[in-house]
Amino acid sequence: MATTGLQHVAAMYAGVVAPPLIVGAAIGLSATDLTFLTGACLFTAGLATFLQTLGVWKIGARLPFVNGVTFAGVAPMTAVVASTHDKSDALPIIFGAVIVAGLLGFLAAPVFCKAVRFFPPVVTGTVITLIGVSLLPVAFNWAQGPDPAADDYGSGTHLGLAGATLLVVLLLRRFTRGFVKQIAVLLGLIAGTLIAVPFGATDFGPVTDAAVVGFPTPFHFGTPQFHLAAILSMCVVMVVSMTESTADMLALGEIVDRPADERTIAAGLRADTLGSALSPLFNGFMCSAFAQNIGLVAMTRIRSRYVVATGGGFLVLMGLCPMAASLIAVVPRPVLGGAGVVLFGSVAASGIQTLVRAGLDKDNNVLIVAVSLAVGIVPITAPEFYHAFPETARIVLDSGISTGCVAAVLLNLVFNHLGQDADAADVTHPMEAGTELSGAATGAAAPHAPATP
Repeated sequence: MATTGLQHVAAMYAGVVAPPLIVGAAIGLSATDLTFLTGACLFTAGLATFLQTLGVWKIGARLPFVNGVTFAGVAPMTAVVASTHDKSDALPIIFGAVIVAGLLGFLAAPVFCKAVRFFPPVVTGTVITLIGVSLLPVAFNWAQGPDPAADDYGSGTHLGLAGATLLVVLLLRRFTRGFVKQIAVLLGLIAGTLIAVPFGATDFGPVTDAAVVGFPTPFHFGTPQFHLAAILSMCVVMVVSMTESTADMLALGEIVDRPADERTIAAGLRADTLGSALSPLFNGFMCSAFAQNIGLVAMTRIRSRYVVATGGGFLVLMGLCPMAASLIAVVPRPVLGGAGVVLFGSVAASGIQTLVRAGLDKDNNVLIVAVSLAVGIVPITAPEFYHAFPETARIVLDSGISTGCVAAVLLNLVFNHLGQDADAADVTHPMEAGTELSGAATGAAAPHAPATP
């Protein structure tokens, strides 16, 4: 049980630590604070996994799900950071927005599982593609080095380390099978870090300075602040996250031969949203089910939710061990960049896979995707496009995921649910979305076996 639980942690580790790394780097956190933020996200991911797998009352799908920090919130959070003059206020504003979005999502869970038909693959595929595309610039910046003002920024050494890491990941994905293939990104990070040692690009200071045991002190970065624009932006992310979780529950239910009904989906969404609302209390971000662990469940054929709960226990222990959390701070930025190309690119590719099944032979759906992608890419291609708008509005508008999601939902309603084309609406079963915001490809589905009740 412990071994398989560790496999689940290894399969999702790179995905769960990437969001705090991105947001922490945007704020300019010190290595100590970055370690603390990473540990907090590991700790809260473990708590959310307990809530989802073991369940309390009507909370928790009681399926073998691993929960972690969703990539969907990264772009809106970095937009909050960019719009905040005093960077020390950024995390409290983000935490306040996540708390409100989580509580609203918790209340909306029973209704949302009935309204999921308004989020077909043409919408979810567009949004997930935007998430990946929005994250790729982060990988490219990491590949050039840690400091844009440094003379060696973008040097051959940095780009070489990024390229070597990318090559290792690609080779592992191509020539290995099973669990090793599942954790190719994690192994690539380890290999890239070792390659960087002779070049003096690896600093083990954060590990030697970190304590062995530590608790994620509540409100370490300040008391949550509640700003309307940030809340609206995170509410959009919550809708995206809930849609993703619904698709994951339906998919996992089929794998374990326990189809997820409305009651199960509502309970699972309550776990996701309550976990998200509680996460900021311990300095964590929004939580969601991690899709790549579904592939691990299928591959190992071990469907026990208690095994996955054991993995949640390991996440909690890692969060309580700053030395373990500090390991990611040792990885050089160029190495992170090389792995990030695969990690974030896989998110975009997953969105494209979803769009393939979205009925793009229909002109209406092509138009929805075209306009929504264009709207969502504006903050990436023209960062100053909304510079004339009030600062509060820019928090929402500068997040391509938020604007792209709103555009996709509204256009889908207009073209596929209203008027004469309503009968031909694209209401494809959400399970067909096959979405994956965690960045690692899932394994092939294995023969069904019953889940542990």
